[in-house]
Amino acid sequence: MKSRNRYELNLMRKSGEIAAAALKKAMESINIGVTEVEVDRAVEKEIYRLGGDLSYKTVPGYKYATCITVNEEVVHGIPTERKFQAGDLVSVDLAVMYKGWHTDCAWSVLVKGKGESVKGKEWGEKKKFLEVGQQALWDGITQAVEGNRVGDISFAIQQKVEEEGYKVVHSLVGHGVGKSLHEDPEIPGYGKPGTGLVLKEGMTLAIEVIYAKSSSEVVLASDGWTYLSSDGSWGGLFEMSVIVGKKEAEVLTRLPKTG
Repeated sequence: MKSRNRYELNLMRKSGEIAAAALKKAMESINIGVTEVEVDRAVEKEIYRLGGDLSYKTVPGYKYATCITVNEEVVHGIPTERKFQAGDLVSVDLAVMYKGWHTDCAWSVLVKGKGESVKGKEWGEKKKFLEVGQQALWDGITQAVEGNRVGDISFAIQQKVEEEGYKVVHSLVGHGVGKSLHEDPEIPGYGKPGTGLVLKEGMTLAIEVIYAKSSSEVVLASDGWTYLSSDGSWGGLFEMSVIVGKKEAEVLTRLPKTG
């Protein structure tokens, strides 16, 4: 991957701004009784309203603005008429194209009960599970600086996820992003520091934390798209598109660290 020039980076900044707004809209739309399709439509409307286009239209056979997964589903879920229930762990993955330049992002949240959060042991466990995934993402992003290597990002993610007893999914990875939705290099959520491609200022990456409560393996559902944890344990997904910096990465699709 080559570094982007100033003009290209500015287009990606605009793409990322739209993607972040769309992801925020998705998070705000997730409530008890709302369907996955309703969230997808809200995201699509927001992307178009802001002057963006749907990156996922460039994926053969896919017609939605988002991928939405719930509980044991990990990634690539097709939005359906399924209604969210209190305590569901929901992940939304989306990508935006602006004047030919793509950014990619994802976030996971718990569906709150009416009036107050769902109480109980499982709620607390799911909350911790998501907090770890968020922190792993920011730990990985911290490593996206000139002179580091892809393996430094991967190791930082793996270290945080696994020290808390969870499992990084091995077969699904982050990636370069820019003129195409998926570009080289691949950025696994596991690896050894000091290995892989040397990072240069101006490279653009989609850093992903793809993990599950107790399995590093996934299986493909009968719909041919959705990946589920192999043991039925919760799946989580956090992703941000970034520009590699001299001293720190610039996050193009930034959301608050908690959500």
